[in-house]
Amino acid sequence: MVELRTVESDDWPIWRELRLAALAEAPYAFGSTLAQWQGAGDSEDRWRARLEIPGAHNVVAVVDGRPAGMASGVPVEHAEDSAELISMWVSPAVRGGGVGDCLIREVARWAVERGATSLSLSVMPDNKRAAALYERHGFMDTGVPGDPLPDGMGNEQVMAKDLTNG
Repeated sequence: MVELRTVESDDWPIWRELRLAALAEAPYAFGSTLAQWQGAGDSEDRWRARLEIPGAHNVVAVVDGRPAGMASGVPVEHAEDSAELISMWVSPAVRGGGVGDCLIREVARWAVERGATSLSLSVMPDNKRAAALYERHGFMDTGVPGDPLPDGMGNEQVMAKDLTNG
């Protein structure tokens, strides 16, 4: 069974544990790197600030009493009817068990509750498994190029989901 917990800035140690695990396990999936969040970048103030993004909804998935996944929903600047899904990751030990589905549904629920009519996300173009998960949840490629890839060879894929039809 998957338990979802909303986390706040005081929960920064659990978010830190998951985010560092995500960056170590799946460096290809994120715009940030493990090196950027370790060393001088690994401070309580920085982790708390990440969890204090105004209007954000930060969620941790717990399976068998252990943190197993994470995701955030954040408002889109200058677009009150839009939200973005960021920082999504599921531990390899529980992939395929519905954890990602639960996280996506929770962020979509939060977005609808705050009045968003669309939910967007960015995914690395070679992360086919993640893209397939998002497509199963109604996300479609927008055709709009996302942020440049770290190697400068292409852009992240931007996907979006219409939240107005249930």
